[in-house]
Amino acid sequence: MRIGFALPQMGAVAGPDAITRVARRAEELGFNSLWVLDRLLYPLNPRAPYPVGDGTLPLQYKRVLDPVETLTFAAARTERIAVGTSVLNIPWYNPVLLARRLATVDVLSGGRLRLGFGIGWSPDEYEAAGASWSARGKCADDCVNALKAIWATDPVEFEGTNYRVAKSFIGLKPVQKPYPPIYMAAYTPAAMKRVAREANGWLPVGIPLSAVGPMFEQLKGMAQQVGRNAQSLELVVRGNFEFMASAHSKERADFTGSPDQIATDIEATKKLGASELVCDVQFSPGIETVGDILRRMEEIREMAKS
Repeated sequence: MRIGFALPQMGAVAGPDAITRVARRAEELGFNSLWVLDRLLYPLNPRAPYPVGDGTLPLQYKRVLDPVETLTFAAARTERIAVGTSVLNIPWYNPVLLARRLATVDVLSGGRLRLGFGIGWSPDEYEAAGASWSARGKCADDCVNALKAIWATDPVEFEGTNYRVAKSFIGLKPVQKPYPPIYMAAYTPAAMKRVAREANGWLPVGIPLSAVGPMFEQLKGMAQQVGRNAQSLELVVRGNFEFMASAHSKERADFTGSPDQIATDIEATKKLGASELVCDVQFSPGIETVGDILRRMEEIREMAKS
């Protein structure tokens, strides 16, 4: 199982020094990948509860660096480690402009980009981004199809429900062919069907490990129904780690509790057959400096080796 690590993209610690130190140390320690999330704003009176924990928004969301620019910066300061999005809220973006930005990251990184896409959960963010909350699913399908067309063909011609590309040459293509691996966050039936049709793998966020295994088996069945090789689908699990001084109850959330409990969750993720675990410590109590992040990173590296 590969091990990824989330870059310090949120809160007061986020900045060039922290990103550089974390990215380089992750590469030195043998982590496989670096990841960013996509967060636009922190509404004071959100219309939808946060889908993890007690529904309260994490304070770190008040200050967030842009995901694509952060990945570009990290890629420039490393040599081998992959860089990925977990996840971009794809209906917010114009697919032609996004295709160019992401292809640029793949070219400048030497083919290290990996893409996690989702449709988000916050109506407030959709409104601020000028995107349609009610049509987000259809927009996602359209955008993914447009990205694939732009990356894999020349000249490009695309006619979708929401986007149109007149027959044109768009010569900037990703290094990875036909395009970087695409993972999708999903839990509703419609979104899971999208993963089965379009993605290289599933990137569940906020779903208990006890449910991930059965849902992944269902997903592979969906992939078979549309004529795909179900065994080629990857499972990439994202864990928001919260280290506590002592063990929590059996009802604790995954990746929350004592180091021993978290190590047990890492082992459980391996047993699920996950291709990769993305570890994010930015939500963990006591994370205030880049030194705190580096210390937890080294702990996780040791846990994953055992």
